[in-house]
Amino acid sequence: MTRASLDKQPHEVASMFDDVAERYDLTNDVLSLGQDRRWRKEVAKAVAARPAQKVLDLAAGTGTSSLPFARTGAYVVPCDFSQGMLRVGKRANAWLPYTAGDATRLPFKDDVFDAVTISFGLRNVQDTDAALREMHRVTRPGGRIVICEFSHPTWAPFRTVYTEYLMRALPPVARAVSSNPDAYVYLAESIRAWPDQAGLAGRLQQAGWSKVAWRDLTGGVVALHRGFKES
Repeated sequence: MTRASLDKQPHEVASMFDDVAERYDLTNDVLSLGQDRRWRKEVAKAVAARPAQKVLDLAAGTGTSSLPFARTGAYVVPCDFSQGMLRVGKRANAWLPYTAGDATRLPFKDDVFDAVTISFGLRNVQDTDAALREMHRVTRPGGRIVICEFSHPTWAPFRTVYTEYLMRALPPVARAVSSNPDAYVYLAESIRAWPDQAGLAGRLQQAGWSKVAWRDLTGGVVALHRGFKES
């Protein structure tokens, strides 16, 4: 079993997600107390995909996050660098155009997608800034980015409780439901080390995105960031 370190070596992260692929969606549902389904609905609303638009769904894993975009009539490309995740997804939804790809070196031409989105995957990329620039490159002028990522609760007492949950309660729960519980220790540590809402917004702006804004979900446990590529 593989557990990545916080320097996020790509082969370690990919191998770790290969290990958890079979029960990944179930484990997320249990660990988030069902909140992940609500968060994904909010992502779909923020992306606001329309028929015939092209949507790139990065860190798509098994493709669960891609299905809401497909249902709108958009052409969605689920992209992930974990071959294990893609294989599990392909078994369930073979019609989706699953694509293997590294967020820091995307296998797409410039100005292709109307929207690029990534949910709970950006903090696992070794070079966040390179990934944000790559997402900007493949987005058409006037297109948008939507990032859904764990963040920092805004109310201090709740933030303390949440941090305790991550580091104390999450690992034993993961041991009960996950095929690789050590992976979830890494995930808890990576959440704690991730920049806050304003910090991520600043990095989006530095990567070239404009009109950057965010809103908190579940008291800031998760934040939705959005930006646009200038026409």
